[in-house]
Amino acid sequence: MSLSFDRALGLHEKALAFRADRAAVLANNIANADTPNYQARDLDFASVLEAQQSGADQPFQATRTHARHLQVEGFIDQAAGLRYRTPHQPSIDGNTVEVQAEQARYAENAIDFQASFTFLNSKFKGLMTALRGD
Repeated sequence: MSLSFDRALGLHEKALAFRADRAAVLANNIANADTPNYQARDLDFASVLEAQQSGADQPFQATRTHARHLQVEGFIDQAAGLRYRTPHQPSIDGNTVEVQAEQARYAENAIDFQASFTFLNSKFKGLMTALRGD
């Protein structure tokens, strides 16, 4: 009988990685709060979860139609879940970052990260108990 970590851990491993990526995006938004014309972005959990459940590791496929086009490997694109945010109160310089809202989202993401980590930790404890035969 083989042990499949994907089946044993469920989506918690991928959720933890998503929360870490989202924390980086939100921190980048906060860092660029004073940059003119900076557009705030966020990762959409629902679209990333759907892509993971369907097994599509790369939901966006691009082909080069001209030799001078740039390669798209490594870019986070719209289909992968990275979305621009519409501000509640736009600023005059074109920046769409609302610092207080970004800080609230960052704190919420930190709580979700901790919850995912706790779920993953309990899965590992359950696996260890099963392996020891306790």
